[in-house]
Amino acid sequence: MEKEIQQVAQMIDSSSRVAVFTGAGISTESGIPDFRGPGGLWTKYDPDDFTIDKFLASRATRQKIWQGLRDGGLMEDANPNAAHYALVELEKLGKLISLVTQNIDNLHQKAGSSPALIRELHGNMQMLVCLNCRERYPISIVKERYAHSEDPPSCEYCRGILKPDVVFFGEALPQQILAQAMREAEECDVMIVIGSSLVVYPAAYVPIQARRAGAKLVIINRGETEQDAMADVRIDDAAGVTMTKIMERIKG
Repeated sequence: MEKEIQQVAQMIDSSSRVAVFTGAGISTESGIPDFRGPGGLWTKYDPDDFTIDKFLASRATRQKIWQGLRDGGLMEDANPNAAHYALVELEKLGKLISLVTQNIDNLHQKAGSSPALIRELHGNMQMLVCLNCRERYPISIVKERYAHSEDPPSCEYCRGILKPDVVFFGEALPQQILAQAMREAEECDVMIVIGSSLVVYPAAYVPIQARRAGAKLVIINRGETEQDAMADVRIDDAAGVTMTKIMERIKG
């Protein structure tokens, strides 16, 4: 792997515009299992509860999801790992122009990545949004107010339904964020994919866009991905170990 580590370090060192695309594989090292894997979200919840139609139609479904959020069972207690902190170091070099993520766990923010660079394609589970007036609330504030209530929370301004600010089944990705991620993919000269098998679309079009625009493509993932054939460098190893070594090589 040392040859590939050196290649990626040289790519970053000679680049002025690096974009990063992260998926579930970067968060598994923080103890968050893949949604579909053992211990994942779909072993605890019915995926149908996360369809927008059922969420809107069923108060019982909203109560179930709210109870999971209130009890801290949906990613709130997870902490960033070495890969997240390596991306903070990459940002400090002044080369990172975009951090696109499929993850909803807030770990990039916890690690210290600049919110101005983060493009959350699937939302953020630590925020709630009013489906009526679009007011957003940190989940911590709402949990304090509803600590002893079994009722799902409502908007304090318009009494509208509050929903986790993530993309439910049946909802489209946030188009402005996706468009911005695609523009920045066109502008980068190196695209680094970390912890994604690149099978979920339209998110997986982001690295394709970068490659088509002439960027170098690096893929760091345990197991095969749908875009391995396009990669200039492919590393099949843990995200934390790999990114730490890459940043150490650059700084060294």
